[in-house]
Amino acid sequence: MANKKLVESLYYSLARGDIEVTTALLANDVDWWFHGPRRCQYMQRLLTGEVGPVDFLFVPRRVVEVGEGRWVVAEGWEGDQAYWVHAWAIDDGVITHFREYFNTSVTVRQVGRATGTGVADRGRDAAHEIWHSQAGGSMGRAMPGLVLAI
Repeated sequence: MANKKLVESLYYSLARGDIEVTTALLANDVDWWFHGPRRCQYMQRLLTGEVGPVDFLFVPRRVVEVGEGRWVVAEGWEGDQAYWVHAWAIDDGVITHFREYFNTSVTVRQVGRATGTGVADRGRDAAHEIWHSQAGGSMGRAMPGLVLAI
C-alpha cells in the first residue's frame, strides 16, 4: 500500500501546487506515454509547469495498486467530456513510468507470472485481467478500449 499512498500524495501535492514535494516523488527521467487528443495532455503541462493546477485539477475517484504492487492505477472524471486513467510505476520509492489515457476505456492485464524457477508462466492463465476502468455514470457514450499489459 506504500505505492498507492505515494501516488495519492502526488495528486495532493499537485492540487496544492507544491512543486518541491511533486519533484521529490518523480524520477529525473520518467518514462512517459500518452494516449488521447493532444489538447488533453493536462498532466504533462501541469508537471512541466506550463500551466497551474487550476487549469485542470486531477481528482482521482479510484486509486488501486495492481499486479505485484509496482503499478498504481488512478482514474477520474470531470463532467461528460473528461475521463482519464493514469498508470504509475514506482521503483525504489519514486515514480519511474507514467501512462496517461484520456477518454479511453482501459483494461490492465498481467502478462505472465514468475514461477519458482524464475521463468514467467506463459500458459493458459498467463494473461489475466487485474483492473478495468469504471467511467462515470454520465459518460454513457462508447469509448475506445485499450489493454495495458504489465
